[in-house]
Amino acid sequence: MNMIQAVNSAMDVMMARDDNVVVMGEDVGYFGGVFRATAGLQNKYGKQRVFDTPITECGIIGVAVGMGAYGLRPVPEIQFADYIYPALDQLVSEAARLRYRSAGEFTAPITVRSPFGGGIFGGQTHSQSPESIFAHVSGLKTVIPSTPYDAKGLLISAIEDNDPVLFFEPKRIYNGPFDGHWDGPSKNWSKHPGGEVPTGYYRIPLGKANTVREGQDVTILAYGTMVHVCQNVVKETGVDAEIVDLRSIVPVDIEAIEESVKKTGRCMIVHEATRTMGFGAELSALVQERCFYHLEAPVTRVTGFDTPYPHSLEWAYFPGPVRIGEALKNIMKDA
Repeated sequence: MNMIQAVNSAMDVMMARDDNVVVMGEDVGYFGGVFRATAGLQNKYGKQRVFDTPITECGIIGVAVGMGAYGLRPVPEIQFADYIYPALDQLVSEAARLRYRSAGEFTAPITVRSPFGGGIFGGQTHSQSPESIFAHVSGLKTVIPSTPYDAKGLLISAIEDNDPVLFFEPKRIYNGPFDGHWDGPSKNWSKHPGGEVPTGYYRIPLGKANTVREGQDVTILAYGTMVHVCQNVVKETGVDAEIVDLRSIVPVDIEAIEESVKKTGRCMIVHEATRTMGFGAELSALVQERCFYHLEAPVTRVTGFDTPYPHSLEWAYFPGPVRIGEALKNIMKDA
């Protein structure tokens, strides 16, 4: 499966297991979603459980919060992460606080799926990476898969979770791995190779990182698309780097991070979102607090720039092999 198919399979499995799981959003029904992630689900489960909504992100999430409080497990889709801001009040003021405000009487077991990040020349309104905004909010969980296998297992865990989860899907790797080199825009989202994914039910616990490459020289912390780009850069540079795929940033697997950095003595953080107040800043602080006396070089960040996401210059904004490779060589120069 590629990631689109894995996401679709996760929803299919959960809808078959639990009649309380419903899918909702703009064009998710008959059309199957703008990236076809919900294709076939309405035909299989009917219009009462897979239904289209008006173009109102605030309304979509507000209704989902009410559904969750009532006992359902809604999986609303926000068509692009850039469109999620009108729903911010519902997510922050209602979904994130419902359990606490009701002293545990009500919960908001909703999983908000949304494609995010660049790679398709979507520009300022289809390419943003807003994960750090939600990581700041107590009561929300934020999950970002990097492989089809992880996407399915993490999405199943998110749907079963009794608290609200933001499930951001990196659209640049929807159709397969990406090495960071521009290869032209992909228009065929359904026939590219992905990875081995079981057809049935399985879970990947939220908050557990995955070491995708073991190494001795430096720890690279990444998630989503950047995991694949970093893997390619390590091959190109020959640096013996350990790559830790966080998989979720809230909760973050600080134990795995600490263990890796104490082993390598160096840490580089890579994400696509803007540098200032990006989640890399929090990771850097955590590493400094817990691993200071083990560090042999300053913690390094490679990120997007502090600008609106460009359209024609997307590949310059995207942290790619050149910038990541230079940062790797710089952090290793005194080794």
